[in-house]
Formats: sequence, structure tokens, C-alpha cells
Amino acid sequence: MDRASLSAAVTGSDPSDPDRAAGSADQDPNWNNKSSIMGSSGSALARIPHADQLMQETGFSPTHIVQLYDRFEFLDKEDRGYLRPEDLGAIKALALNPIGDRIIEAFFSPGEDRMDFPSFVRILAHFRPSDQNRPRDPTQPEPINSRTSKLKFAFQLYDQDRDGKISRSELLEVLRLMLEMEVTQEQLESIADRAIQEADLDKDDAISFEEFKKSLEKVNIDHKMSIRFLSR
Repeated sequence: MDRASLSAAVTGSDPSDPDRAAGSADQDPNWNNKSSIMGSSGSALARIPHADQLMQETGFSPTHIVQLYDRFEFLDKEDRGYLRPEDLGAIKALALNPIGDRIIEAFFSPGEDRMDFPSFVRILAHFRPSDQNRPRDPTQPEPINSRTSKLKFAFQLYDQDRDGKISRSELLEVLRLMLEMEVTQEQLESIADRAIQEADLDKDDAISFEEFKKSLEKVNIDHKMSIRFLSR
């Protein structure tokens, strides 16, 4: 598989990475000041709706939940209690990212343009490092931050019509966004054709999720999909 092309949406190549998808503390000095006023994470949790449930569901620590709530409130400048696409679009890293609009779109359910805090946390949990040493209960759903869940999140950045496959035209569109004016149309088409040829095991001229997953089996997804300001 041509990892340089198919992992483009996963890595969010320069000029910015998707591990900045939610922004980071060093981008907004005012957010740092606001966060310092919060006091201990224990007392701060009391003002956050569904905090215990979100920690259990996502694996985020109390400190991370408080940081995320601070970030959510900072982005919600009109104090509406929810975020809209334009709120995320104000984040510099996303504004500079060539696929920033697609990353923002992935934060919202189809047909929706509002996102509450629990949804915000659940989406960002995709970028939390996988729990490699944590035994998985087979009766429970796939963890949000599992390798498979991360790849599904990345896959949807390509699969815009949600038909479960990445078509040649969909791959071309992502490559066009990522590479912009760096290559010719002929070169773009050559890269797309090569990527599909290498990944398309069933020869249907498209890439299914399983083929996408197999093509990236040697890629460190935790490294590619992470949020720096949540890392400790």
C-alpha cells in the first residue's frame, strides 16, 4: 500500500497534524490562564455533566476531562452549551490543515451542526493512545480508542458518500487537498491508481475498510492520531 497517500488523512501531514485537532493549550494563552483558576481536578469535576460516565466510557482521566471541559467552554465563546463547525474552524491548526474541513465534519453526526460536551469528549477519545495492557471485556463494545476505531475514524475522512468503500475519485480528492499544487493532475492520478492497485485485494477498483486496515497494519496509529495537550 502507498502509505504516503492513504495515511495522509490519518497523519494530517504538514502544515499541521490531527493530533492538534482540538487545539492545544500553547495555542491559546487565555485558555491556560482559565485552566489555572480551576483548582483541583476533583472539585472541578463536580461542575461537569456526566463526568464519571464519560471517564468510564472513554478512559480519560479526571484531569483530562477537566482540560477538555475548559477547552470546550473556551471554544463556546457565546456560551450556548454546544459547539458548531465554525467554532472548531477557529482553531488555527485546523484552519491550516488541508483536510481541516473533513476533520471538523467528522466531529458531527450526519445532518447535525451542533455538538454537546459528551459528544466532544467521545470524538476526542479516538485520539487517545490505545490501552495496550488493559484486558478487553468481549461483552463490551469496541473501545473508542482501539486501533480499529481509530482506523474507522480515518476511513470516513475518505469515504465521503458513506458506502463503505474509498473510490478512486474519493482518494483523488483527498490527495488533491493534501498535495494542492505540489504535483500535476497526472501525478495525482498515478498515485491514486497505484494506491488502489496495491490495496484492492478483491479487485473491485475501490478500497474497503478491511483493505484499508490491512494496508496500514504496520503504521503506528497511536503516534499518528494523538492529542499532544492530553499526553502525559
